[in-house]
Amino acid sequence: MASSKLRIEPVTPERWSDLVDLFGAKGACAGCWCMFMRLPNAEFRAGQGSTNRRRLGALVKKRPPGLLAYEHDVPVGWIAIAPREEFVRLENSRVLAPVPGERVWSAPCFFVRAGHRGKGLSGALLKAAVAYARAQGAAHVEGYPHADTAAKQPAAFVWSGFESVYQAQGFTEIARRSKGRPIMRRSLKKGAKHG
Repeated sequence: MASSKLRIEPVTPERWSDLVDLFGAKGACAGCWCMFMRLPNAEFRAGQGSTNRRRLGALVKKRPPGLLAYEHDVPVGWIAIAPREEFVRLENSRVLAPVPGERVWSAPCFFVRAGHRGKGLSGALLKAAVAYARAQGAAHVEGYPHADTAAKQPAAFVWSGFESVYQAQGFTEIARRSKGRPIMRRSLKKGAKHG
């Protein structure tokens, strides 16, 4: 369960150094810097490392591209949250291609510091991301988690989270084009079951 000492904040320029600290020298995973879903594959691969770091830094200067979780003022978790159209890789994906809807925001990526995983932090981040998107005018929030499986997987393979985390936050499956990758959505409209 996430600690009561947890606070979650939008990543602003003042918090950039905290995000760099959380992501570390590897940029979260193999120089990603949370740019994998935001760029076409060739552009992403060419920029792995310092170029992707600069790209994420430029996004932070424009507006928060995600939220940071702190425990005792130490950055321990991240979730990307932004309008769906900012994640260009979705457009060309056979499995995760957009499902119709207006003012849809996406929460496609988590990163949790080693030693803090498996304690409910992803759920707390997702809950905060939904609240943030609602405050920014989103009508829906989507995620693209892995279906829950009994087999334990390395953290690098589950950056999109698990289906059960989304279900616990009121998301329901709206499409499944691949056995292991549902598209989950939560409506934020008045009168919606969980909105």
